[in-house]
Amino acid sequence: MKVAVVGAGSWGTTVAAMLAPRTETVLWARRADVAERVNGGANPDYLPGFDLPDTLKATSSIDAAVDGVDVVVMGVPSHGYRAVLTEAAPLLAPETPILSLTKGIEQPTLMRMTEVTYDVLPDHDRSHIGALTGPNLAREIMAGQPAATVIAMENAETATELQLLFMGPRFRVYTNADVVGAESAGALKNVMALAAGMAEGLGFGLNTVSMLMTRALVEMSRLGVAMGGSATTFAGLAGMGDLIATCMSTESRNHRVGLGLGLGKTIDEIVSEMNMVAEGVKSTEGVLALADLHGIEMPIAEQVGRVLYEGASVPEAIAILMGRTPKAE
Repeated sequence: MKVAVVGAGSWGTTVAAMLAPRTETVLWARRADVAERVNGGANPDYLPGFDLPDTLKATSSIDAAVDGVDVVVMGVPSHGYRAVLTEAAPLLAPETPILSLTKGIEQPTLMRMTEVTYDVLPDHDRSHIGALTGPNLAREIMAGQPAATVIAMENAETATELQLLFMGPRFRVYTNADVVGAESAGALKNVMALAAGMAEGLGFGLNTVSMLMTRALVEMSRLGVAMGGSATTFAGLAGMGDLIATCMSTESRNHRVGLGLGLGKTIDEIVSEMNMVAEGVKSTEGVLALADLHGIEMPIAEQVGRVLYEGASVPEAIAILMGRTPKAE
């Protein structure tokens, strides 16, 4: 089986590195210099300090990457996902499984990445389009630490084939037919990780972060169910699992952005210091629009949006959340 991983950021590179020792794998990088370094056994821009398998090959040609492959794994940020997939589309057979690694919402369409895939590839077999999502911090997995993920796909047979392909001694894979729930959970938790980072930046401890995470899961579940997902998905790896990892780890880009905001930095200052995309910065606007569309109250997400887009201070946002009208849990 030949796999193309499209996107050579930290997570795309990690997935490609996991697959390369067991199956033919090619990694597409937008920049030729990144592809050249991957072919030399490293990706220092995104995974400094880690060696990549000799069997992993990289290219900056999208045609060379996807031509004749059996599986496509999309690891492109949400704002570039459509353009890259459109470029690859002529070479993709309608039955080719396509897995998204991207946890974001496209602007201004408010589409999840599987929906973008449907839109770009209207003749593709939709049951073969899905998402790989869960508490998957790239550097920890590259270091060989045990982790688990979810492959969400409607076609159970194809999902099982991909499960066996991705499964490793320290990487456990589950399947789930709830594509909407699993994928929306991945996008929504990024917004909540910004809030957790803000709380840490203010010097608050585990009581505060635990409160935010618990109420965040409620908000995520409300909107995810309204969008057509299953509530049980949000209690699993794609929901609670990913939320915990992203809210608690300094390896999380969204957490780092929130931390910087809590320390008093501006969003422009923080973004300029990063060479990778924090999806929550772009997705919060879309999440709020989806919440409005479905009539769902999301107070934490609303305050994150006020800090990101309206210049509200983090202490002010926390004060508003704590001062909301008392109610039953």
